[in-house]
This record gives sequence, structure tokens and C-alpha cells, in this order.
Amino acid sequence: YLQLPADLTKMHLTDNPHPQVMHVPSSQSGCSIASDSGSSSLSDIYQATESEMGDVDLTGLPEAPVDSEDEEEEEDEDIDRTSDPLLGRDVVRECLEKEPADKTDDDIEQLLEFMHQLPAFANMTMSVRRELCSVMIFEVVEQAGAIILEDGQELDSWYVILNGTVEISYPDGKSESLCMGNSFGITPSLDKQYMNGVVRTKVDDCQFVCIAQQDYWRILNHVEKNTHKVEEEGEIVMVKEHRELDRSGTRKGHIVIKATPERLIMHLIEEHSIVDPTYIEDFLLTYRTFLPSPLEVGNKLLEWFTVDSLRDKVTRVVLLWVNNHFNDFEGDPSMTRFLEEFEKNLEDTKMKGHLRLLNIACAAKAKWRQITLQKPSRDSPLFFSLLGGSDKGFGIFVETVEIGSKAAEAGLKRGDQV
Repeated sequence: YLQLPADLTKMHLTDNPHPQVMHVPSSQSGCSIASDSGSSSLSDIYQATESEMGDVDLTGLPEAPVDSEDEEEEEDEDIDRTSDPLLGRDVVRECLEKEPADKTDDDIEQLLEFMHQLPAFANMTMSVRRELCSVMIFEVVEQAGAIILEDGQELDSWYVILNGTVEISYPDGKSESLCMGNSFGITPSLDKQYMNGVVRTKVDDCQFVCIAQQDYWRILNHVEKNTHKVEEEGEIVMVKEHRELDRSGTRKGHIVIKATPERLIMHLIEEHSIVDPTYIEDFLLTYRTFLPSPLEVGNKLLEWFTVDSLRDKVTRVVLLWVNNHFNDFEGDPSMTRFLEEFEKNLEDTKMKGHLRLLNIACAAKAKWRQITLQKPSRDSPLFFSLLGGSDKGFGIFVETVEIGSKAAEAGLKRGDQV
């Protein structure tokens, strides 16, 4: 396994689907990942109100595709194909059995999709994985008990197990078993290396991919040209990887792959490259794995809102957050207060279009609930006030709720429609 430098150990991988890399404290394990009402686009809300809002810059907000019957049938077929693991493995094996020179771009993408799930590739960037997939060779050992490497044998390859289990018996009598996704063999160096222990198969039909020492060293040691590291006070706080979406070179840029929590929050309002257009949505979905409280993000957004040049960017982040994860606010009193303060800021800065969009998004995502508030007597105060009614021409809403009152404890909130 590749070890990150000491100053990168505080970082959080954002390009990694493996649960064992992201350690979530037990206190956070119960938090929800997405709103029960689902994640959707703001484009429909905007279109319904744009005539009343004037010029509102919502550039970059995602648009929800409209499904046709033909598309639904194609999706069903795709689901059928991908739901069959044996079929998926057959496609991967066909790609693996080709010589490296014969592999097409589609073959490499198929291998990349399969390999990135394996622990051996977990801490590698996408470009490194792709390069490794283009040079890997497939090998199969049919019999259990077959010796793959002898003790003291000179090593010339890096091996990753795709199927089966191998056992390494060390000279001191100890042994360990490696299964699918584990690796053994050389380290990324051109020095002569020798096997410590005997490697043998434990089951029939063990499958491996092998990468020659020269290729392994070249790919892992030349990745620096594709990465850009951001340093602050002598420490690396962010690592970006350069990617190209097409071979014409017109769609290329840097995508964040590692960063400290503080830098990940700051990147919300920085310019995102053409290859990383969904950073905000990705952050709002995953911040629970590396931040103890969403208020850390909320407080920074309120601070940045006071800066004229950042106001539109901050508003876009909050609108996406409310639209895609409304239960982050509805289920947390401190975040409800954040939303009220943000709403007041929109009012004070005369951003009426954005304010209307925020109110519509909140109304669309809110859930029905029943609240029971008991009064000791008919004359006891309610501790909340109402606004609206038929004479006003709109519904009845809760205007204020006294902090710490029975009404607040019962769950009544400002903005609730009765």
C-alpha cells in the first residue's frame, strides 16, 4: 500500500468510494445522507417564478432530466444488465484477457470502473488507476496449493488479487492470507527486490492482474505532473488532480481529490473547473463524514455573505443545500436559526428574487407534521403569533415563536403553515 506523507494524514479523500477509508464516529453514524423528500433540481422552481424575480443568476444549478418511455425502457435494460454480477465480470474478463496494446479506451474504462472498488487502488488518483489499467496483464492459477513466488525470488511485478485467496508463509513461521482486492509484490522502485516468504494459492481458480516493475514505477512516480498541491504555513492543505474530459484538450481542468476540512469548506465559494462542476452537491452530500456539525459550514456562509463579491455564490450554495437536503435544517434547531438569519440577510440586502426562491424551496421540501400544544387554562398565553388569513389573501402562518417556550419545545417553528 502507498503511504501518504505525514502532512497529508489529516486530509479526507473525496475521490474514494471505499467505506474503510472514511471513518465516521459512532456519534455521527445515525445522521441521514439525503432528504426524505429526495434530491431535485431548482430549475422547475426558478422557471415558475422567474417572471416575478427579475434577473437572478442561477448559473450552474443542476437540471432534472425529463424521462420518456423509451428512456425508461433503456434504463430498465441497463439495470438488468448491471444487476447481473456474472455478466459484469464476464465483460471485465474479456477486457483483461486482451494484450495491453489491444485494449481500447472503452476496455480501459470498463477495467477502471471495476478496479477502483478494490482496496489496492484506494489511495491512487484517477489518472494513475487509468494508466495501471492500460498496462495490466491477466493471470490465472487453476490449482490450490500452487506456489506463485518462492522465498528469496527476485520480484518483477506488482500483483492484485481479483478472485480467490493466497497465503504468504514467512521464514519465521508466521503466515497471512490475502483475498480479493489485496496486493503483494514489488514496491514502486527500480531497485532489485526479493520476496520475503512463500506465496501459494489457497483455493482453485485464483485470478490476478500483474503490472511490470518498470511500468509500476513509471506510473506512480510520474503522477506529480498531474497534481497541484496547495500549501499554507508549510503544510499541504489541498491536492488537485489535472483531468481531461476529452482528447481535444478543450475540456480540462483541476479537480479536488484531497483537502483539509477547512479548505473543503472554502472551496465552496471558489471557482470550479469545467471538470468539477458538481463540487457543491458532492460536498453537501458527504460533509457528514468529516465535519462534526453542519453549523461549521453555516457560520462560514453567513460570514462570507457580508462580502459583496461572494454574496451570489453563498446564496447559490444555500439554495442547493435547502433544495437537496432540507432535513438538515428541519431536524436541527440551530440550523433552523441559521436559515432564519440567512432569510433576514436576503431581506436586508433587497435580494427579493433569491428570497422568493428560498421560500418556495422550503415550502416544497417541508413535511407535514402534527403538533400537540397543551395549555394549563384558556387564558394562558400561546407563546406564538400567527399571520395571514382570508382577509389577507393567503394562508395562516406562524410568524414568531418565543424561544424556550412550550410552543418551541413542542416543535412549532417560524414559517410553519397551519
